[in-house]
Amino acid sequence: MIVGIHPLAGFDKLLHYRVPEHLRAAAAVGTLVRIPITGAVRLGIVAEVGAPTDFPIDRLKSVIDVVYPFPALTPDLLQLARWMAGYYACGVDSIIETMIPAAVRRGAGIKQQKLLAVAQPLTADEITALEKRAPQQARLYRFVAEQFRPQPKALVLSRLGQTAAVAAALLKRGVLREELRRIERVAYSDDHSDGELVAAQPHALNLEQQRAVDALAADIQTGKFGVSLLHGVTGSGKTEVYLRAIDVAMRAGGGVVFLVPEVALTPQTVARLRSRLNAIAEAATAGAAAAGGQRCVVWHSHLSEGERLDGWLALATGEARVVVGARSAVFAPVQNLKLVIVDEEHEPAYKQDETPRYHGRDVAVVRAKASGAHCLLGSATPSLESFHNAQSGKYRLLQLTERVDNRKLPHIDIVDLRIEAMKQRHLPTLSGRLVEAMQDRFARREQTILFINRRGYSSSMQCKKCGHVEECLHCSIAMTYHRTDETLRCHLCGDQRPAPLRCPKCAAPDIRWRGLGTQRVEEAVRRALPRARIERMDTDTMSRKNRFREVLSQFRSGKIDVLVGTQMIGKGLDFPNVTLVGLVDADMSMHVPDFRANERTFQLLVQVAGRAGRGDRAGEVMVQTFTPQAEAIQFSRHADFAGFAASELKVRHDFHYPPYRHLIHHLFRGPNPDKLKFFSEQWAKLVEKNLGARVELRGPSASPIEKIKDEYRWQLWYFTNAVTKVVPELARLRAEFAWPDDITQVLDVDPVNLA
Repeated sequence: MIVGIHPLAGFDKLLHYRVPEHLRAAAAVGTLVRIPITGAVRLGIVAEVGAPTDFPIDRLKSVIDVVYPFPALTPDLLQLARWMAGYYACGVDSIIETMIPAAVRRGAGIKQQKLLAVAQPLTADEITALEKRAPQQARLYRFVAEQFRPQPKALVLSRLGQTAAVAAALLKRGVLREELRRIERVAYSDDHSDGELVAAQPHALNLEQQRAVDALAADIQTGKFGVSLLHGVTGSGKTEVYLRAIDVAMRAGGGVVFLVPEVALTPQTVARLRSRLNAIAEAATAGAAAAGGQRCVVWHSHLSEGERLDGWLALATGEARVVVGARSAVFAPVQNLKLVIVDEEHEPAYKQDETPRYHGRDVAVVRAKASGAHCLLGSATPSLESFHNAQSGKYRLLQLTERVDNRKLPHIDIVDLRIEAMKQRHLPTLSGRLVEAMQDRFARREQTILFINRRGYSSSMQCKKCGHVEECLHCSIAMTYHRTDETLRCHLCGDQRPAPLRCPKCAAPDIRWRGLGTQRVEEAVRRALPRARIERMDTDTMSRKNRFREVLSQFRSGKIDVLVGTQMIGKGLDFPNVTLVGLVDADMSMHVPDFRANERTFQLLVQVAGRAGRGDRAGEVMVQTFTPQAEAIQFSRHADFAGFAASELKVRHDFHYPPYRHLIHHLFRGPNPDKLKFFSEQWAKLVEKNLGARVELRGPSASPIEKIKDEYRWQLWYFTNAVTKVVPELARLRAEFAWPDDITQVLDVDPVNLA
């Protein structure tokens, strides 16, 4: 038996091996195996069974071992890996390593616990004799015999103050027996839900929700691939539609992948899923829907290795059939996949910023196609790429235009900061109107969310006398001032130094912070509401594991009055007592060199505004801005997605930007800017000569952030109608071009960050 194997050894090549007789039954396609390569033992994935007829079989090495007795990758994942390699211009081995968790690749084992139970019951006379001869053994026997079920050996011995020798004596005589039980390390277990677990009963559907569920159910049950875009205003009940679709998929014996963009959303989503899945299992009288084990596995980067390993094992063995998590959950080994859900599909967080640079939403669509599953994309503010696909008929559009229970969308007030600055004779962090609204909510025991998409105290420090700005020594950006420890930090390379008391350039004492950050907003809130309970939520405060859950649980239970945070609190979260949302600086995402700036500003305003008024009380949103007449702000004020999309798509069409063409970003990095410029220009000439008819080149030019971590950066843009016809040719040219050792180049297909 000959198999073709993709080795996980840093090179992208299929190698062939013989399979020993005793391993043949287990060496199926997708199996993780150990193989010899250049004197070392490496891991590999069986990609094919069989070899060409003229293959020199007698010269082949043999597979050493099969790591797990079941495939590590399902057939659809192998097919997906090959597609990703061709589309995203990366090696199959790097994709497979992304698909399989590190603990699995190391062949880590499950965690087991030894249990003690009675093997041979003793009579009263035998117990009496044992007490005289070995009282400690008799005491241990009595304790184990009194229990209803086997007990953990270590716990029993510890509680009785006995040594392992006492148990060993009874085990040797056959009086007690020892069992091994697998311990599942379950992330966000139901027993520790911190108040996040919600009622299992499904909500009654309105007419629009019912139509969406009926359409999805028909597609899921037929098992035919398709993509639906669920466009629903914030609070319209998209999650309930997701849950009903999951119910249909599970009752059909299928598995589900449910993607969310932020780790912060996972506890709330998991709580809802687990609650509903428990109800589904109880309602089922037979079949896979009632199977035991973890019915919902959590999957994201904040898990411990043990939690990720046990979740992966539960999915790979079929014990669990639903996974919920961040973008990497799209690679979970779900069996018989019937439904893939991408919640908040517009979010940039779905894009991976290191090799392989895949987009979770697009990969989800391709995996669904490979599995014959249905892909459901959901958002209140869909990406223009997905909306264009729905308009052109490539996707089906399902719409929810009303909030559940006919709740009104929050009223949006625009605060013109130009007028506010004139009134107060300085530029305030919080406008007078926003402060009054916060004080009113605090008096009524209602909650407020304040959003500012920048951490730290202020975005820079600048001298008022000479204009000097403190910049990072390793990156071409201003350093952020953090007041909590009086430091300047670079959020790109992590460098930090004490904040200066005098200007390093002119020695004037007039160096001050400029701009806003979450710390400064928090300080302003404490001045305005000295008795309020305030919490800040950004990457500086959320570094500890489970801190997300703790803060969100406290906020849900009313222990926090005002929540200040970055984008992690701007979407998806549902807090009924929040009646006021303030956007401290709505312009921050608008004035950047990115053709998606207006789209992201609109999405951000609508999503953050949607956190208000989700309960019985009406919500209000205050948007602080210097440009109140901007299209993104005006369209968001009325939650007019159709109007915004029509306006923005016309601009994209006129300039031939996505979604009308694909964009490929080619980045060049190196320590010498002149050398970098020369080689990027030579490369551009080569591409123009070979691919000029298939791509439009723009550049090369210096990147907007010209230096990061002591490396200079140049960039080149390719606009094309067909990625798959351009990427292989670019890969061939890259392999032939004489690149210097000190220049790194990165190809990013369909980028979302243009800096």
